[in-house]
Amino acid sequence: MTHQASQRPGALAQPRSAKSSAMLARIGSALRHFLGNPLAALGLAVILLLVFVAAFAPWIATHDPITQNLGNALKPPSAANWFGTDELGRDIYSRIVYGSRVTLYIVSLVTVVVGPIGLAVGVVSGYFGGLTDAILMRITDIFLSVPGLVLTLAFVAALGPGLGNAVIAIALTAWPPIARLARAETMMIRSADYIAAVQLQGASSLRIITRHVVPMCILSVIVRLTLNMATIILTAAGLGFLGLGAQPPTPEWGVMTSTGREYMLDHWWLVTMPGLAILLVSLSFNLFGDGLRDILDPRNE
Repeated sequence: MTHQASQRPGALAQPRSAKSSAMLARIGSALRHFLGNPLAALGLAVILLLVFVAAFAPWIATHDPITQNLGNALKPPSAANWFGTDELGRDIYSRIVYGSRVTLYIVSLVTVVVGPIGLAVGVVSGYFGGLTDAILMRITDIFLSVPGLVLTLAFVAALGPGLGNAVIAIALTAWPPIARLARAETMMIRSADYIAAVQLQGASSLRIITRHVVPMCILSVIVRLTLNMATIILTAAGLGFLGLGAQPPTPEWGVMTSTGREYMLDHWWLVTMPGLAILLVSLSFNLFGDGLRDILDPRNE
């Protein structure tokens, strides 16, 4: 008995070690597969660069993004002002650098709000079905029946212009696709044999949802959220362009494009520089999302 007891720790440690090794091997394989996709790797590199620029904006920017200098207005790109200056003499490069903070703020806040709401609605609807499913999905269909940008504009018009209200409006219109995806995943999961076994053991619905259903849905939701980030950026820039999102003098890329359109025929850099920033970041999130989908979607294995 003493000899057997002394061997138990080693017997338990071996399976744990094997499980850890298998997990590390799987993570390494997924990472190699992701980095083997050059477009996805490029998208990740640009996103990491965006985060770096936003974090160290005060040190990367060459000028104050808000201070006006009318004597230096509408200057073309030069050694002193890398991306030129706007109609008020503000350095466009510095405003784009600080604008990365606004972009990340919008994307992060909307994602944090939309992900849990969409996941909760979809999982509850798909697991319980019946009247619960009918009510939740009809509400979801109401939101999906109107184009997202039009509905966002309606919410912003009701709430009033401003960065905070723009975030709320985008979040209110971005959760239905997440809910639909989570519902479809849950409806497949709830018919699995292991779910039936857990139910026979007397587990509550809350425990089954939180311990067995949500973990199986979370990867698909993460991929969809990543792909949605490009749409969030474009929507936020569109609201800023229309004067319904961030307000001047906030260095937001959509606002910069809007204020520069009056001068763009003779001063191309006013709209080109912030427009390229919007294009590059949006495209990078799409490429990164495609790469994540390739490695996280089990149907691709």
